[in-house]
Amino acid sequence: MAKITKVSPLAPAAFPDLPVIDGVRFATVAAGVRYQGRTDVMLAVLDPGTAVAGVFTRSATRAAPVLDCQDKIGGPSDGPAAILVNSGNANAFTGQYGQASVEQITAAVAQATGVAENRVFTSSTGVIGEPLPHDRIVARLDELTAGLRADALEQAARAIMTTDTFPKGASAQVEIDEKTVSIAGIAKGSGMIAPDMATMLVYIFTDAKIDQSALQRMLAEQTDRTFNCITVDSDTSTSDSLLLCATGASGADATGNADFARALESVMLDLAHQVVKDGEGATKFVEIRVTGAASDADAKVHGMAIANSPLVKTAIAGEDPNWGRVVMAIGKSGAAADRDTLSISFGDILVAEKGWVSPTYREEDAAAYMKGQELVVAVDLGLGEGKATVWTCDLTHGYIEINADYRS
Repeated sequence: MAKITKVSPLAPAAFPDLPVIDGVRFATVAAGVRYQGRTDVMLAVLDPGTAVAGVFTRSATRAAPVLDCQDKIGGPSDGPAAILVNSGNANAFTGQYGQASVEQITAAVAQATGVAENRVFTSSTGVIGEPLPHDRIVARLDELTAGLRADALEQAARAIMTTDTFPKGASAQVEIDEKTVSIAGIAKGSGMIAPDMATMLVYIFTDAKIDQSALQRMLAEQTDRTFNCITVDSDTSTSDSLLLCATGASGADATGNADFARALESVMLDLAHQVVKDGEGATKFVEIRVTGAASDADAKVHGMAIANSPLVKTAIAGEDPNWGRVVMAIGKSGAAADRDTLSISFGDILVAEKGWVSPTYREEDAAAYMKGQELVVAVDLGLGEGKATVWTCDLTHGYIEINADYRS
């Protein structure tokens, strides 16, 4: 795996101060899954009654841990639950051995924590196609369970990193029935980012009280507006998993509460943006705003076509306001478009309108704008009321350097 030495220039100044979520404890160890001396396993144990919701990759080559989690989501929520995550090895495309590894880990976690096997959720991230040395993880479970504590969410965020250059965390608090409800989450993601009903690896915890079915519906809705609107390189992982856990420890019922839904969405969007800002080799964070489309669905198709275009992304990396590449991406997307009603802006600079360069456009203004680290590309199709916003990053030599020797 390529060694990452430089922190993304888009990284936050520091890891955020996350609130302790009552009802969940964390521990991490260096198990040597792929490298010696690198923290690479995270365990979370959740109190009885915790509701667990999840969304996952739709890849046809889903990893064994993903398939196992999908089978378990929606099951009984009365007992305690546990989540175990390893980095360094994705346990994907490993056939029956991969499933056996999941079963061995799940059984060992259940024995070590007292959690029923059908409430043990696992995730793996890293190299595809290599057997997971699950015995190294199992051998450290006693140490993990002995080290469980409530204030170790930052350490958990670091344990799940692969090519990430910084750990990712976000939180929010909201008042419900005069009780403070907290939400805190961590994410892992840097490359192979183009989610489909899921994301990289994300774990979000709240002390709100909400039943599993309501939590699942809320998660699916929020995912479509957050993690399903980001892309780094158009590649969907075999291992994408997002688990949302509600311990109920606050005693505040968040079912149907709009303030809680908004707070959860803010945490998810913050984490999604951090993933893009840590895109492999990224130097610029780009928001693509599409309006005037024939439908919201068409708007998103156009947005993703622009966001995933290597020509658009390399132009952004080179700080070149090459709006012709945006026109190209719209034309190839397959969604409805009309050349003569199209308008394009870079930030507040109107570049093109009605199918032609704007008479007020000055190349030097756009070139100066492109030197910024956070950019907005706005497109209006002039066809209807459809709209969508997606987020991406530029494509630099750094992406090639990281991925050309990922396994070496």
